[in-house]
Amino acid sequence: MSHDAPVPAANFIRNLIDEQNAAGKWGGRVETRFPPEPNGYLHLGHAKSIFLNFGLARDYGGVCHLRFDDTNPEKESQEYVDAIVESVKWLGFDWGPHLYFASDYFDTMYACAEYLIQAGHAYVDSLSADEMREYRGTLTEPGRDSPYRNRSVEENLGLFRRMRAGEFADGAHVLRAKIDMASPNLNLRDPVIYRIKRAHHHNTGDTWCIYPMYTYAHPIEDAIERITHSICTLEFEDQRPFYDWLLDKLADGGFFPRPVPQQIEFARLNLSYVVLSKRKLIQLVDEKHVAGWDDPRLPTLAGARRRGYTPEGFRRFTDQIGVSKSDGWIDYSVFEACQREVLNDSAPRRIAVLDPVKLIIDNYPEGQSEDCFAPNHPQQPDLGKRAVPFSKELWIEREDFMETPPKGYFRLFPGNPVRLRYGYVVQCTGCDKDENGNVTAVHCTYLPDTKSGTPGADSVKVKGNIHWVSAAHAYEAEVRLYDRLFKTAQPGQETGNFLDDLNADSVKVIRAQLEPSLRDAAPEERFQFERHGYFVADRVDSKPGAPVFNRTVTLKDSWQKTGI
Repeated sequence: MSHDAPVPAANFIRNLIDEQNAAGKWGGRVETRFPPEPNGYLHLGHAKSIFLNFGLARDYGGVCHLRFDDTNPEKESQEYVDAIVESVKWLGFDWGPHLYFASDYFDTMYACAEYLIQAGHAYVDSLSADEMREYRGTLTEPGRDSPYRNRSVEENLGLFRRMRAGEFADGAHVLRAKIDMASPNLNLRDPVIYRIKRAHHHNTGDTWCIYPMYTYAHPIEDAIERITHSICTLEFEDQRPFYDWLLDKLADGGFFPRPVPQQIEFARLNLSYVVLSKRKLIQLVDEKHVAGWDDPRLPTLAGARRRGYTPEGFRRFTDQIGVSKSDGWIDYSVFEACQREVLNDSAPRRIAVLDPVKLIIDNYPEGQSEDCFAPNHPQQPDLGKRAVPFSKELWIEREDFMETPPKGYFRLFPGNPVRLRYGYVVQCTGCDKDENGNVTAVHCTYLPDTKSGTPGADSVKVKGNIHWVSAAHAYEAEVRLYDRLFKTAQPGQETGNFLDDLNADSVKVIRAQLEPSLRDAAPEERFQFERHGYFVADRVDSKPGAPVFNRTVTLKDSWQKTGI
């Protein structure tokens, strides 16, 4: 994917970087990072952060690191690491040699913790979790000092080393920063920075039985990697004072040079009709409401890729919504529109009949076939035309025939002429039905001198124009019509349970009749099926010569009119 598009409009982060560069801070360096925790698959909200961090580095001639914040081994796995790497690459970004793990720095983090103890900035606390919560205070009442807060440096250091040696049970002790239990910011009331946790780590195995807390580890990781701008979402704004406190103390101790990294917060992506909570996504997967992390209905990047969404559409979306300091909601239709715009420009056109019924041309010669010619892209004539076979029996959409149509219906009904798109004008003569009255075939006659692209083709004027595929040449394929996973804009808002708002019609699997060229579609190859929307050959289930197609997005936003 190319990232040579114009620089997006200015925002408060770019303005800050420009001011700092003008002042010579960091020598003009811009070094960012994308730091996911490997405890789930990336989702659409992560795409905003990816484009922001990698985009800033690109535009300012800097670098962006991919770093895994793997400090919670019970919930992390190599599967998630691999999936995250694949998704970031799919969006078009390369971190070069800058792939890091928080666990790479566990030794340094431990050394920093010993320094904080020795400098009087940390202590081992032996309160239970419930007691610590009670001592912490509330938003309106200050906390109280733990009875263990004034342990000597020697006692704290000895206990901490014994914690590392595995002498204590999980939860027996924690290491806390010593800041201010009366601070109005609860995050400065002696936060926990290390806990005992006997858990196998995907990267370090069983080397450690104590692990740093994320809020302690993250600033140190940034400082080790000499990050200049540590960009995170607004929920970390209250954590910034601890971020600054910690790096200031460690810089005093000679661990890191000044200036230390600067944390900057921006508004996360809030998107209607989806859930982006990892807990909820895990629940959807574990309870099998979806068919895995890459289910095309899920708002994961793996699901988005399988759905047929494009990296270019993601970039257009993130550029369009911009970066701000205030939270707000983006309607899902905005995201779909960006994908639709990209696909309209890039996807070649093909013909598919999704609800087929046979059209028999009674006066067309038996056994004969010929080629009609359809443009590969109507706005890009340089892409040329392709041959589409035509024969006596065709598949058409069931909705394109009505025996007794309402006023304003211009498609097939007895006595009415229509044009078969790219082919001939035909006139409907009637239909066949089964014993239940269901239409099994439609009959018509054709006008031989009306073939599209030939002299005199327009001599017969008609109001209707329908698409078709030759029954003798069509490729029958599985097509999955995906829709939104939730039927309400704010899942769970009314009932308190987001699962109550699952859309029972979020996928419909059909057997469709496709023009024969689609038989050779490669996995992840995208097309516009005329009249029906944009489709992609499924990257998982497609086989050579037997692609399966997923609907990516319809041609127009139907939710604005119908609600679902």
